[in-house]
Amino acid sequence: MNLLVIGASRGIGAQVVSQALSAGHQLTAMARHTEGMSATACLRLVQADVRDGTAVLAAMDGQDAVVMTVACRSSLRPVSLFSEGTRQVLRAMQAHGVRQLVCVTGIGAGDSYHHGGFVYDRLVLPLLLRTMYADKNRQEALLRAADCDWVIVRPGFLTNGPLTCRYAVHTDLTGVQAGRISRADVAHFILTQLETMRYRHMTPLITGCKG
Repeated sequence: MNLLVIGASRGIGAQVVSQALSAGHQLTAMARHTEGMSATACLRLVQADVRDGTAVLAAMDGQDAVVMTVACRSSLRPVSLFSEGTRQVLRAMQAHGVRQLVCVTGIGAGDSYHHGGFVYDRLVLPLLLRTMYADKNRQEALLRAADCDWVIVRPGFLTNGPLTCRYAVHTDLTGVQAGRISRADVAHFILTQLETMRYRHMTPLITGCKG
């Protein structure tokens, strides 16, 4: 598979790149900062901001699918990175006929609001992450309206733990509170969706299994 990973230099994106290369995929990795990455025969690097429509359009050429794991630092100022970046990605996908998109948002977006636990829901989200998640909600709305095969992934609280391939996937959030999950396991779930699209047009919350 020819795969474009946006937000590829750190966190979940870096784990997607590593696992996808191990699985034999051809990758294009886009990030604002690619200094710590090395291009190979199977890995092309594109240093660009996802809001740069020209760069996204060029990177999309020849791709079979897209993974979007864009992140930014928390800020009380208005945030537009997620929604504007998603607009550019969707435009480029339409221009090149790319259908598959797996996008990571997070706990607090859409109907996952109030599923993070007392401290996160009452303090962290409204006081520190409010503007970020307002834009993630706009991002999710754009994806829901898009004419493509999308999956919105909402991971629990991220760790740098190992790949276990053991995690719970929730589409009905009744009584569910997010727990911890490793970035490696989130990447595993993302790559599984590209193969199966089991959660096509759904917004699964994924969290690590206890025990």
